[in-house]
Order: sequence, then structure tokens, then C-alpha cells
Amino acid sequence: MKMYRIYGYAVLLLLMPLSGFVGSSADLYSVRLTPGNINPDKIFLLVDKSDYRMYLYEDVTLRKIYKVVFGNKDQSDKLVEGDRKTPEGTFRIQTKRMDNRWSRFMLLDYPNEDSKQKFLQRQSEGSLSQGASMGGGIGIHGVEYGAGIRDNYVDSRINWTLGCVSMKNGDVNELYEIVKVGTPVVIRR
Repeated sequence: MKMYRIYGYAVLLLLMPLSGFVGSSADLYSVRLTPGNINPDKIFLLVDKSDYRMYLYEDVTLRKIYKVVFGNKDQSDKLVEGDRKTPEGTFRIQTKRMDNRWSRFMLLDYPNEDSKQKFLQRQSEGSLSQGASMGGGIGIHGVEYGAGIRDNYVDSRINWTLGCVSMKNGDVNELYEIVKVGTPVVIRR
């Protein structure tokens, strides 16, 4: 039952235009979320690649907006390993860890069954070679200070990852504290 509710929210969000929320919700970029003021069991994330934003919902209430960047200016769905594209679909946070390179890292369950089906369909249609690999290791993380990549990359929409979703380090640290393993993440264009 819980699974159907989560997918129901995902479908609702895919159909719901976000323009009404963003224009009147400038303070949603600066609100501070803590484990004490949000229910982690009701959180889900919507990543909209076309506007470089991640929307954090608690149940059906938009609670926070984060700026994000990706791996490639090409906003289309991930096809193969190495294309630096961010996959589209409904995923879940599989693991969370502190990370020396990116501050925090939340691994998504890519490739999941839906991703595998899309990949196999593309192979059967001939748009991907039979020897192609889908890749993996896609997650949500901070910027890579050791490589000279700073928060201004996110503000300036400079895509730099290998297909992951990157946030400012302060933002990813906040998100890490309030989401749990299993949190749904919808990525769309």
C-alpha cells in the first residue's frame, strides 16, 4: 500500500506544473530543514533536469528547493555507461555515506528494473549495440573541492559530474541528515 502511495505522488508530480510553486516560493531556497522539523517517512525528491532544481516534498507539501547540476548539457535520458547523462525515472536512495571527495554521497538504485527494461528495449530496437553497458554508481552528492569544483558551479549551472546529481556541499549535508535509505527520487526532464 505504501509503495502505491509513493508512486501515486510521483505520477501526480509528473503531471503537476511547478511554475506556480517556484515563482511564489523564493523562501523555499533558504528554509533550513532538520530531522526535528520534517518526517523522513514522508519525504520524496523530484529532480527536474530542465530547470536544474531538486524539489523536496513532505507528503504533498513542497518544503524546499535546491539548485543542482548534472553531468552533461544534454538533458536526455542516460543511454550507456560513459555518456555523462543523468538517468530518468523513479529511483530510491540505496545507501548513504560520508565522502572525502563530495562531502556526502547518496547512492541511487540505478540501474533498477525500469532502467534495465528501457536499456534492453533500446538494444532490441538497434539504437544501442549489444555490447553496450548501462553503467551504475549514480547518486546525489556535493561538489568536489579537491578538484577545484566549488558551489559556484551549481549556481552557474556548470555540469561536471559523470551522470550524478550534484548539489552545494551545505545543501547535500542538510539533505543527508533528513532523508533515509529508501527515500523515493523521481528524475525527469
